[in-house]
Amino acid sequence: MNQPGQNLAKMRDTAPLVQNITNYVAMNVMANIILAAGASPAMVHAREEAAEFTALAQTLTINIGTPSPAWAEAMVEAARTAHRLGKPWVFDPVAVGATGYRRDLGARLLACKPTVIRGNASEILALAGMQTAGKGADAADSVDAAKDAARDLARQTGAVVAVTGPVDVVTDGARMAEIANGHPMMPRITALGCSLTGIVAAFLVDHDPFEATVAALAYYALAGEMAGEAKGPASFQTAFIDALYGMSPEALNDGARISLR
Repeated sequence: MNQPGQNLAKMRDTAPLVQNITNYVAMNVMANIILAAGASPAMVHAREEAAEFTALAQTLTINIGTPSPAWAEAMVEAARTAHRLGKPWVFDPVAVGATGYRRDLGARLLACKPTVIRGNASEILALAGMQTAGKGADAADSVDAAKDAARDLARQTGAVVAVTGPVDVVTDGARMAEIANGHPMMPRITALGCSLTGIVAAFLVDHDPFEATVAALAYYALAGEMAGEAKGPASFQTAFIDALYGMSPEALNDGARISLR
């Protein structure tokens, strides 16, 4: 497996255009985080243009945090276009188990063959059709409880599955990695998880999806550690974005705590 700093350096050299069909809460935070990392965000979600724009972008993210019928159709059309054109796309199944509408939309998007599925433990369990204690967008299940479901989901869909939490887990159904970086303040910032989906997408360009996802999660979590001396959530967000911007590939290689299982 390559050192994660190689993936970071390549992403910045490429500066990929990342199309994001995400939720109202996440748009501004996500755009700033993608820019700080070194990629180029585009928040394009109208059904009239979403699929057409997917053909221009290098990678795509879809987040079902605040779905509506028009957005749902735009998501499906964009995902189908990405799959047809062989472009990587990342599915963020926010609160997928909360309502029948979200479960149906999640199933439709899974059929469009995401490259990566990134969610918390409760979301991954729900997407895999298993019992979950999750409430809304919050995880009420442990990452350990979702490991088997993540592996099974990866084998069923062909996607890399990332379960994020205190220790992140990434699997492609055969390989599994754990990333032990991070900071307890990270869940206190609205849309930080949603924004991670955009970082994963940026790292995917021209890389093995498993290695790219591991590198993206390590980069993100290490930035959280670097911002950890902040006094509260507001200053943490600022320090976190600065850490993403300032982190060198060498610092990522030195600081990433990645274990292959």
